[in-house]
Amino acid sequence: MHKIWVSDDDNAIRVILEESLRSSGFDVKTFSSGDDIVNELKNAKPDLILTDVQMPGMHGYDLLKHINDNYEDIPVIIMTAFTDMQAAVDSYGGGAFEYLPKPFDLDDATQIINRALEDKPKTKGLKSKPTTDIIGESASMQAVFRAIGKLSSTTATVLVQGESGTGKELIAKSLHKNSPRHDMPFIALNMADIPKELVESELFGHEKGAFTGAVDRRIGRFEQANGGTLFLDEIGDMPLDSQTRLLRVLSNKEFYRVGGDKPIKVDVRIIAATHQNLNNLVSQKSFREDLFYRLNVIKINVPPLRDRKEDIDVLTKYFLKNHSESLGEDLRVLSKEVMDVITKYDWPGNVRQLENTCYWLALMTPTQNVKVEDLPEEIKDHEIIEAPSSSWEEGFNNWVSNLVTTTDKDLLDIVNPKIEKIIVKAALDKANGKKNEAAILLGLGRNTLAKKMKELGL
Repeated sequence: MHKIWVSDDDNAIRVILEESLRSSGFDVKTFSSGDDIVNELKNAKPDLILTDVQMPGMHGYDLLKHINDNYEDIPVIIMTAFTDMQAAVDSYGGGAFEYLPKPFDLDDATQIINRALEDKPKTKGLKSKPTTDIIGESASMQAVFRAIGKLSSTTATVLVQGESGTGKELIAKSLHKNSPRHDMPFIALNMADIPKELVESELFGHEKGAFTGAVDRRIGRFEQANGGTLFLDEIGDMPLDSQTRLLRVLSNKEFYRVGGDKPIKVDVRIIAATHQNLNNLVSQKSFREDLFYRLNVIKINVPPLRDRKEDIDVLTKYFLKNHSESLGEDLRVLSKEVMDVITKYDWPGNVRQLENTCYWLALMTPTQNVKVEDLPEEIKDHEIIEAPSSSWEEGFNNWVSNLVTTTDKDLLDIVNPKIEKIIVKAALDKANGKKNEAAILLGLGRNTLAKKMKELGL
């Protein structure tokens, strides 16, 4: 029978875990502090330790370090109510077998314990101080945090999948900062921003005279990132020809500058990101299948903000505090009505749009107390179709009825631009900002769409 030691200063949690684990066939002993476990380890050893983080006396991470330094064969599972990314990184980076955000399912905990007992891992943590600047409390973000934490001691290739504005580059930077390469360069390159004919020069550099305009030798991003991490954002926009050369570098760890005849050896970790579905691009023959499998070693899916609305409150407070301080403004206070509006809003621009909105509020609101009318137009306009009703038509009718009571004339001049703005913006969001695709969706010419966007302030 496997011996499990549980450390938590909450008696109720100790009782629940003890009863649950005993019913699963484990020999369970509970402790109210990490110090008690350290003392008991002088006399006996368990097969596994399950410990809380915040306890009187010895901190859970200090207990983890003690076990890591002295009892490498004892797996440790960290459980904590502090469910941010730092907790995950500290747990995995410190050598924990697993990280359990409270509250957790008892059956899941039992499965993890069984897996830890079967694997009997060696606990080896990071030597560097882990850092992070990503926040979120939702279950979907916990999955992201756990992935980053587990990857903290590796240099594995990672593919980050998520919509624009979800924070893919922040995740890439966190993966780098918490990796063994943290002291080496982090180089980022957005493939969507580079003209097709300049992609290879950007990646691999060029020799003087390699092409018209190449007046000097140029060092490419691979050389700049040597020993560190190269972040290739929007990898789905990379031209096929360049994909072939990238695959060759990933396979051979060497390349030639454009116009060069000497191979250059590099040691670079690749983190790629995209808002597109690469499987679809592979099916469409616009992305190499072999490159896809080379990049898709570990995938991290970043949820859009509309799917983790429970994070909006904590993100809003965080951004408002930062921007108010940087601008030298009083901290803005959002009313319940304002929070209701921004929580209902779908945030097509995701976290980036929310941060920009908080900057707007910190800078532009006339008073410290923010009202609904202080919000940017696109968020207030959203209320047109989000009004409480059994259908969108009823919601629209209610909005118009309310507008009629406050408007004396030119009702159509007020309503039509707002409706038009919502429709055009929806088409642009659907097309990921690509005007040609949005124009087709709207049944307009591209120039007509561009003119209308200017008129509508988009």
